[in-house]
Amino acid sequence: MIRRRSLLAPVVFVLLVMLVPWPALRRASAQSEVHVFLPLVTNVPPCTGVGERYGTLSINGAPTDRPAEQHPDLNLAIRGYEPTDAYAGLVSYGGATDAAAPQLYRLFADQRIPAFSSVYQVYDWDWNCDCRGSLLTTWDVTLAGLATTPGEIISLPGRGVSIGSGYEALVLYATESRLTIKYTREDNVVYGYTLHLEDLCVDPNLLATYRAADAAGRASLPALRAGQPVGRARGSELKVAIRDNGTFMDPRSDKDWWRK
Repeated sequence: MIRRRSLLAPVVFVLLVMLVPWPALRRASAQSEVHVFLPLVTNVPPCTGVGERYGTLSINGAPTDRPAEQHPDLNLAIRGYEPTDAYAGLVSYGGATDAAAPQLYRLFADQRIPAFSSVYQVYDWDWNCDCRGSLLTTWDVTLAGLATTPGEIISLPGRGVSIGSGYEALVLYATESRLTIKYTREDNVVYGYTLHLEDLCVDPNLLATYRAADAAGRASLPALRAGQPVGRARGSELKVAIRDNGTFMDPRSDKDWWRK
């Protein structure tokens, strides 16, 4: 004897499903979802301007003693640097800290602590022969490559100390891909903090303002406010060096440059 399958069970199941409120089904579904967070991707071409206008501020003292592009303290390309196999990440040192030191996570709009994609040692400069010296070895790292998304905006890390008219830093040197920024009003790196940024797309308006000030004798230089955009990441890495009273410091130091 062949038994016929009852159609009652499937019909009851369908009716039950229809009676369950949709919000309940959505909540149950959400419990099984897997969320994947991806880096922000921008369609902005890397070297597009950031739409800023830049003012200038008079310097204290005399202009630099030679053309800025020929000065190994202002143009990092003259010194140069070499990759090193030191640890690519934050490191902890003992000792005192400066509460007003620039915090490098403020380079980025999301104020993140980025991955360190590479690390380098900068060359010393022998002022007796006015020539390149050996690699600086006081610290294992004196230039760090920070991971970036091409086209993301790069801004001035403020430190809460005005150098006049609400500005916090001067641009001592600029090219299409390089900036040297000083947190005082002297046209040198002797005192105070200096920030070198390599491999970025400098905003065209900032570059034009620098070139005009340089051509006019450097009595005034482009001035920046805390958090003011200076350009965009050119590629997947922004190279950063920071100096204190002329000395290249370790940009990996968490207590100095990455406090949150």
